[in-house]
Amino acid sequence: METFIDKYIAQGEQRGEQRGEQRGEAKILLRLIERKFGPPSETVRHRITAADSETLLEWSDRILEAQSLDEVLH
Repeated sequence: METFIDKYIAQGEQRGEQRGEQRGEAKILLRLIERKFGPPSETVRHRITAADSETLLEWSDRILEAQSLDEVLH
């Protein structure tokens, strides 16, 4: 039988894994932005690192056809 503590630890591990994936997605997007548009500003870096996974994936799709950073992030 799973205890409250076991469930709490499992939820924490899952959140940690999700956060790790989110950091990886943000890192890749920042790298793509730098290669395509040059180094991003601190404001852009903060916005990307604070974004959720769904938004990061959407922005990553947009970068393929975007002509400007504004087109990626809006």
